[in-house]
Amino acid sequence: MSAETRYHLPEGAANFVFLGEAGCGKSELAINFALALAKEKARPVHFFDLDMTKPLFRARERADLLEGAGVSVHYEEQFMDAPTLTGGVRERLQDPACAAVLDVGGDFIGARSVGGYAPLLNRADTAVYFVINPYRPWSNTLARIDRVLGETLGVSHVRLPHLRLAGNPNLGWGTAAQDIIDGAQMLERLVGAYKPIEFFCVPPSAPPEVCQALPGPAFPLQLYLTYPWDGECIGPLPDGSGV
Repeated sequence: MSAETRYHLPEGAANFVFLGEAGCGKSELAINFALALAKEKARPVHFFDLDMTKPLFRARERADLLEGAGVSVHYEEQFMDAPTLTGGVRERLQDPACAAVLDVGGDFIGARSVGGYAPLLNRADTAVYFVINPYRPWSNTLARIDRVLGETLGVSHVRLPHLRLAGNPNLGWGTAAQDIIDGAQMLERLVGAYKPIEFFCVPPSAPPEVCQALPGPAFPLQLYLTYPWDGECIGPLPDGSGV
């Protein structure tokens, strides 16, 4: 992947927050961002898994990976299905000496957990991403995206002008290169005229022609929350080789 097609973390941003529809890829993105920040070694990195529900995959399941890279992982153990809140978020968001990454679980229901931090989320040093996978059931039309986005902003109190959009076009295991391109172009048609999409997620091994066909920068997304039998293969290329 060339430097011209790769997305670079925004300058001046110390904190990163990920919102979006359940299953859109927020946790994978949050893990990748945290590892990228830790690799820079510019400041200590704190990762907050704020998922209050019990989906199939949660970032806390890869705490070993994150902590091995020097990232401090924060989450609250749950009792039965009772929602929980994780402490320390406000302190880390306010600390200029560290970087905070917030993985906010589950569309507008999970986004309620960060509503109290709205003044900090809307600051210039915090980048808030709304992640969209156009192949998800509530993200395949403009009306559905607008509904989920509106509900999420309503409870998180993140201001629309401050929000960044991120595209993660995939069909899960078996996603082909053309699926990524088609999904990215579909997402650009749906929302690109209203708000720019910062980047589109691709496998780290995506060939240059895939990245060049995207309507915006590519972000190499390594999958860490996968089934054991998936390996690192996301899907076949048109020639039959895996991405």
